[in-house]
Amino acid sequence: MAEGLSIHLHQDGPIALAVDLAVMAGETLALVGPSGAGKTTVLKAIAGLYQPAAGRIVCDGQVWLDRDLGTHVPAQARRVGLVFQSYALFPHKTALGNIAEAMLEYPRPEREARATALLERVHLDGLGARFPAELSGGQQQRVALARALARDPHVLLLDEPFSAVDQPTRRALHALLAEIRASSAMPIIFVSHDIEDAARSADRICFLQYGISVEQGATRAILDDPGSALARWLNG
Repeated sequence: MAEGLSIHLHQDGPIALAVDLAVMAGETLALVGPSGAGKTTVLKAIAGLYQPAAGRIVCDGQVWLDRDLGTHVPAQARRVGLVFQSYALFPHKTALGNIAEAMLEYPRPEREARATALLERVHLDGLGARFPAELSGGQQQRVALARALARDPHVLLLDEPFSAVDQPTRRALHALLAEIRASSAMPIIFVSHDIEDAARSADRICFLQYGISVEQGATRAILDDPGSALARWLNG
């Protein structure tokens, strides 16, 4: 994964979008903005769950979307790991079963072995037999993350991963994202409304407002000298 991800999304409505981004291989980008800024819509467009009126998305040299040429690779054919804000785990399946569900192309013994390894990777060793209702919110989130990684994704997308967890869980998740970033070469994009989370885990930040990318740049530089009113407001 050497070429990274480029995103160009444009439309006037029903959800306004004017977003131009590039995320390099091994880089983490935070999409930061208030509620209704279009952050989740951008993630859905990358994942193939939403088609903008105009746009182009290219990942690792493969064109996933080009509205001018009529190209649209369906969501199931894109190598995307997506962690929803609600986690979206199957309540009737164990943690191991939820992860294995993302690897149906493998024989059952291999699915179970890979799922077990992924549970270890997200530090949930020994909890594979538990159902989502038997796990804490932070543990459910880790299962969802392991399931996203099970697809061997070319890009990892996380929707508000820090919003509904306590401070110890938040710190642990920051550490886990750092581990994943260090051990893979895929772009990682996470959505947040909290500038502190972006400062801790993102190499670069893009500020969104009303679907428009109003400012973007290297995290430290943009926080030390914010250029937009939104960045100054969110930076306190």
